[in-house]
Amino acid sequence: MNLSDALISVWRQSLVHDANAVQLEHTKYPVKRTSRNRLRQVDFEFDGLELRGLEQNPETKSRWAQLAREGKKVMQFLNAGRYVANVVDGKATIYGKLSR
Repeated sequence: MNLSDALISVWRQSLVHDANAVQLEHTKYPVKRTSRNRLRQVDFEFDGLELRGLEQNPETKSRWAQLAREGKKVMQFLNAGRYVANVVDGKATIYGKLSR
C-alpha cells in the first residue's frame, strides 16, 4: 500500500462508509467529530508519518468547500499542522511536503 492508497482508504472508510474507526494495515484509528462543526476527523500513522484526515467544511470559501457544497465527499489531510493532500470522490492529490 502506498500513501495515495492509504489516504483513499481513510477517506472511503470515514466518509463513504461512515465508519466509527478506520483500519490501516493491522491498526484501527477512531473517527472523531470536531467540537465546533461536527466534521469527521481521524488521526493516523502511515509509513512513519503522522497524519490527520479532516472532512472538508462546506461553509468555507475554498474551492474544496465548493466541491463539498456540490455534494462531493472531500477530505483534507494534514501533516505537522500543514495541509499536504486531499481526496475528492476517491481521487487523491498530494500537494505538500511531508514531515516525519
